[in-house]
Amino acid sequence: MTEHLRVVIIGAGFGGLGAAIRLTRDGVGDLAVLERADDVGGTWRDNSYPGCACDVPSHLYSYSFAPNPDWSRSFSPQPEIWAYLRRTADEYGVTPLIRFGTEVTAAAWDEVTNAWQLTTNRGPLTADVLVSATGPLCEPVIPKLPGLETFAGTTFHSARWRHDHDLTGHRVAVIGTGASAAQFVPAIAPDVAHLDLYQRTPPWVMPRGDRPLSERMRRLYRTVPGLQRLARAGIYASREAFFYNFRAAKRGRLGERIALRHLRRQVPDPALRAKLTPDYAMGCKRVLLSDDYLPALARPNVTVVTEAIREIRPDAVVAADGTVRPVDTIIFGTGFHVTDLPIAERILGRDGRSLAEVWQGSPQAHLGTTVAGFPNLFLILGPNTGLGDNSVVIMGEAQMNLLYVALEHLRRTGSSTVEPTAEAQRAWVADVDRMMRGTVWTAGGCKSWYLDSTGRNSTLWPRTTWAFRRRLARFRAEEYVT
Repeated sequence: MTEHLRVVIIGAGFGGLGAAIRLTRDGVGDLAVLERADDVGGTWRDNSYPGCACDVPSHLYSYSFAPNPDWSRSFSPQPEIWAYLRRTADEYGVTPLIRFGTEVTAAAWDEVTNAWQLTTNRGPLTADVLVSATGPLCEPVIPKLPGLETFAGTTFHSARWRHDHDLTGHRVAVIGTGASAAQFVPAIAPDVAHLDLYQRTPPWVMPRGDRPLSERMRRLYRTVPGLQRLARAGIYASREAFFYNFRAAKRGRLGERIALRHLRRQVPDPALRAKLTPDYAMGCKRVLLSDDYLPALARPNVTVVTEAIREIRPDAVVAADGTVRPVDTIIFGTGFHVTDLPIAERILGRDGRSLAEVWQGSPQAHLGTTVAGFPNLFLILGPNTGLGDNSVVIMGEAQMNLLYVALEHLRRTGSSTVEPTAEAQRAWVADVDRMMRGTVWTAGGCKSWYLDSTGRNSTLWPRTTWAFRRRLARFRAEEYVT
């Protein structure tokens, strides 16, 4: 007989673990977390490249219910975040609920049984409620470059770092200049023979200001937890205020002046500085925080290449201007499938169509969490819940709360299903699109991974996190079919 569960959660990263903890703390015990890897952590397990760290202050990039007084730095490094997630899963008792090595290959809603029929590599399951917490940064993008298949050296994406591959003395080509490259390039540049950085668009780079947190301060946080909550509240307030720099395309001038001064101080060569100067409004693409990325690009063994890549040869990269640069290793810092999540092809709704088919290249969900035509499906960090200014953990916790209150509504009313009405979802998406108009994310003069294949920004939330939390705090039964 096929095993049946009340709730199945896909993914054991921040979203999946948080959802499991939220539900079990409030009495929902009949659940399982399906994780295809052999450990928790999600993106903080997979991204272990040299220099990997968070770009949100440590005290804010953690669960509100599980503060960590022992962060070693103001911006926590990847090993500490991964350890934090492992420890939190253990402390809140959800580790035994995780089924490692279990990948969901299909999930279809069954109208007869009012349940989700799941196909996994470990056998079938059924569930009343399905929570997809795979996250937007889980499937790396490798660009289709002519001749890549002929390359005789080593290639890998930064999210699949080859720790067994020693880069010392190698000629390395780094393709992409996003947040990951800004961290691993400074870490590897001193060891390689030469590094060519292929830059399509220069990012805005702001000072990071990372600093160690003293043992005295950590001991104080352990002894007086209220002080850490106060520090978190202060960081949160400053980040919320920073949002208004991006609200309109013309407002980021102060930030741009700071970033340009940062660039002048760190890159004395005017020719290189010109290559690294953005020509679009700050915030249009993801803003990077770094104190060592720009100096790394000024090293004598680093070349910033702004020409497009014409082709890859067995031992070289050829630029559009015909320049041939010998290379032993290619590292892709080219981001992730954010608006075309592979999991969307595997989840089939009421009419048998997948999320990908319904979305047609532009993901949409009511409150970024539920989708019309997909009963009892909840997305953690779904469409329009990303941030360019604050901690997405805050957004995820708001969705976890909505998940719980929706299940409580089912329990109180005796209903078996809940899904948003098509009208409520259309109204929500229209409201998000209206708020997005005129912001730096749509009118900033650049193309970014925030925009989907239709040109719509289906990634970011265009208001404050406080506004999102307030909107999701109450379950509005009139917006749902139950």
